[in-house]
Amino acid sequence: MIDKTPFEALSLAVEKLGSQAELARICEVSTTAAWKWMQSGKRLPAEYVLRVEAATDISRHDLRPDIYPRERMVDRKAALHCDLATGQNGFVPHHDVQHSDRFRGVDFDRATRMKGAAR
Repeated sequence: MIDKTPFEALSLAVEKLGSQAELARICEVSTTAAWKWMQSGKRLPAEYVLRVEAATDISRHDLRPDIYPRERMVDRKAALHCDLATGQNGFVPHHDVQHSDRFRGVDFDRATRMKGAAR
């Protein structure tokens, strides 16, 4: 369901549950509240996402991607962290800057990186 909107994911949840009344029962809200979520095209309120996920097997990432982003987004951050830690992409790890004579006096500001490296 990667390409589904949150509203489409909610609609699929109602379809799996069989009715808006069942959605209301699972979320412990009135049927009017569940009806309003569907009619307004709004997202499922955050406090009900995990209940709906447990009852329907529709991922929280699809129901509320703003609250539960997909792991691939986290993976990109982890990759960037890894690049910073290993010194790839022109970055130098913090411990190398402090403990290496090679980097003493080097200005790592992007605009002056070459000036410091030429010393």
